[in-house]
Amino acid sequence: MNMAEIRTRNVPDQLAAQLCSSGLSQLEARLYAARGIASRAELEYELARLLPYAQLKGIDAAATRLADAIARRERILIVADYDADGATACATAVKGLGLMGAVVDFVVPNRFEYGYGLTPEIVELAAQKAPRLIVTVDNGIASVAGVAAAQARGIDVLVTDHHLPGDSLPDCIIVNPNQPGCGFPSKHLAGVGVMFYVLMALRAELRQRGVFVAGSEPNLAQLLDLVALGTVADVVRLDANNRILVEQGLKRMRAGRACAGVLALFNAAGRNPFKASCFDLGFTLGPRLNAAGRLDDMSLGIACLLAGSESAALPLARELDQMNRARREIESGMRDEAEAVLATMAVDDRHSICLFRPDWHQGVVGIVASRVKDRFHRPTLVFAEASESEIKGSGRSIPGLHLRDALDLVSKRHPDLILKFGGHAMAAGLSLRPGNVERFTTAFEAVCAELMPAGALHRVIETDGALDATDYAMDVAETLERQVWGQGFPAPRFADTFRVLEQRVVGERHLKLKLRNRYGLVIEAMRFQHAEPLPADIRAVFALSVNEFRGERMLQLMIEHCE
Repeated sequence: MNMAEIRTRNVPDQLAAQLCSSGLSQLEARLYAARGIASRAELEYELARLLPYAQLKGIDAAATRLADAIARRERILIVADYDADGATACATAVKGLGLMGAVVDFVVPNRFEYGYGLTPEIVELAAQKAPRLIVTVDNGIASVAGVAAAQARGIDVLVTDHHLPGDSLPDCIIVNPNQPGCGFPSKHLAGVGVMFYVLMALRAELRQRGVFVAGSEPNLAQLLDLVALGTVADVVRLDANNRILVEQGLKRMRAGRACAGVLALFNAAGRNPFKASCFDLGFTLGPRLNAAGRLDDMSLGIACLLAGSESAALPLARELDQMNRARREIESGMRDEAEAVLATMAVDDRHSICLFRPDWHQGVVGIVASRVKDRFHRPTLVFAEASESEIKGSGRSIPGLHLRDALDLVSKRHPDLILKFGGHAMAAGLSLRPGNVERFTTAFEAVCAELMPAGALHRVIETDGALDATDYAMDVAETLERQVWGQGFPAPRFADTFRVLEQRVVGERHLKLKLRNRYGLVIEAMRFQHAEPLPADIRAVFALSVNEFRGERMLQLMIEHCE
């Protein structure tokens, strides 16, 4: 297995000094300076600082069309994607449009029957609900045929999406910060963020039309818990605008003002909403929502988010929790089988990893690809049989390889090989005909070897260096846990040497440790997904965390890498 280089982030001294003089602690100043923050104002997350919606291309036309639909009592149908971003975007659309008097319903495709996006088949399914207007959330930018099929039936379409467009766009109103000619400065809005912006524009349009009588104008801030959850769960880049949306959503959760469905998800996961953090959204609530889309269909997740009371939401949240447990069992079995295959391969000699077993679960291949990629630091694609005529794969990449572009190049060189593909730089999906996996593996390896720059396979772990003695403290851990961290604005990770005093395996796969740091302090630590024993002295990359057990709170280190 390839070794990693532990590297300390560069801290521009001038920025750190400015942040210190504005009242931040030395540790906070160092962390934020290393992430390019130049002034404390950039860490002020009031709603007033959100980028205005007017810069989104197509948003005025979208607001006008929705306002007309509300005025004419037309049926609006939301067509959602089947992941956590799609589910929260759908719930945001249904609730937000409902608050403004729309007649609104939703449909979410089962990923195993219909695949992704607004396809002609989904339009047929949608037509049974007799809508006059279809609004896509978190999908649609590639749905050229689907939009045409809807229009042929006399149904208008409004696409709200954030994915990268293909060569041709659907012929309808589109709101997507990544469409050609859109000047919106944040290209990283999640699907739920785009829908939230559309609702802001619609409210302004209705206000202008004099629709709201005194006191009846809806407060859209009540949707921010959903916006925060979808934004973090979709792992979009947390630029300044997204950090405002996330912080505002977390504030509502901590104030007990989240919707019933979000509170029920916290309850089912055994987490406290009054201490909500980005970690909860990304690793606790997000996976429970996603489990529905992976194993069954996402309407259960959306029903939970739309539930009117916690008593209605809780049984749904518990069902999602059970699904997530089932997903973990399936994933664990697939990972063990994948590792058995990898043990027979010379992975170090390869630029990529492709794995296939016909009996693997196609809803879980993406997670397994992610785990294998993390372990071996290679672009990884994992395939399963979808039907007798199709094999579906999901991939995860590493810095240095744009996965969608790599698949595009394979497709251009071997036009008969890939049936369809799509995605982003770091994650993508594709389908092949049975019998073509080996041929694809060879073609993909050749493209990776060609496209990846020298050194891309050398894993670098970026950290924020060592901690001072006084920073090993509960209040420091609590302060850091409450901040907004995520993709593109990484959570603090530290590196230091420790003496291992005690270690034991818990839950078969994890290591519980007692460590002594260089200052003589003895601290509890956990290392998840690694059961192999550690030597007496280690250098570790870790996060500070707070462990709550039977009402007691104590400092705990989360070990992410050690040598």
